[in-house]
Amino acid sequence: MKDFRQLSKDYQRVEQAIKFLEENFNRQPSLAEMAESVNLSEYHFQRLFSRWVGISPKRFLQFLTKEYAKNLIKNSSNVLDVTYDSGLSSPGRLHHLFVSCEAVTPGEYKTKGRGIKIAYGVHPSLFGDCLLATTERGICALHFVREESKTDLLNRFQKKWQNASLEFSPQKTRPLADRIFDFSADQEPASLHLYVRGTNFQIKVWEALLRIPLGSAVTYEDIAVHIGMPRAARAVGNAVGQNPIPFLIPCHRVIRKLGDFGNYGSGPARKKAILGWEAALQFADTGTK
Repeated sequence: MKDFRQLSKDYQRVEQAIKFLEENFNRQPSLAEMAESVNLSEYHFQRLFSRWVGISPKRFLQFLTKEYAKNLIKNSSNVLDVTYDSGLSSPGRLHHLFVSCEAVTPGEYKTKGRGIKIAYGVHPSLFGDCLLATTERGICALHFVREESKTDLLNRFQKKWQNASLEFSPQKTRPLADRIFDFSADQEPASLHLYVRGTNFQIKVWEALLRIPLGSAVTYEDIAVHIGMPRAARAVGNAVGQNPIPFLIPCHRVIRKLGDFGNYGSGPARKKAILGWEAALQFADTGTK
């Protein structure tokens, strides 16, 4: 089992480095400058990256460029139609998650969770601390902690499920967190069930997101076409932004058609970090040089 607490600490510095690069990308800062931006020596900065993602900072950063993003969406028009219906599955041996999704009933939607028992906890992960919540019918929330406090994040979560019975129970959610973020080669495939609360349109969009495989990205326009509403790209964007279970419902794999990475509820730097990390998985798994 990976040490997620250490990986979570590593991620904080990776995110800091990505933010530095977002501000200084045009002049292509050196490794020494990147290391200095997170108060590390070049040697320790290299070790940090190797521990977190397994490739060099230079190679990782190639995955965060606009040109790389454009290449991802070059053939995205049919990826939603031909990829795996089982969610986050992929041919790579390092990505063994099988996700199914169930919507709350219209009645449950209106009552905002009345009668539903939800266990939640905050756990370290590959991408920093996250709030994870589950019901008997499946995971109902996953949110990464940003600059806001965990208290603010919890308040927003409680507002969404304001009539549910909430129990702080990290012992119940910790096994799920371990299964979600452990992609070791010897890890058994994890079957995860999601329990989402949204409008019919939002759920259609979220189900489309589940069809985007690791190593791919699509545009908002692609999603709109896929759900049979080609003129609804803006509404699709709003639904993507309301995704209650980021990472598992991979909204980070939706980017703008000109190659811009776009916004992300957990922060644009985290979106780039996740996409770069996934690219590194593909890079390592295929043995690409």
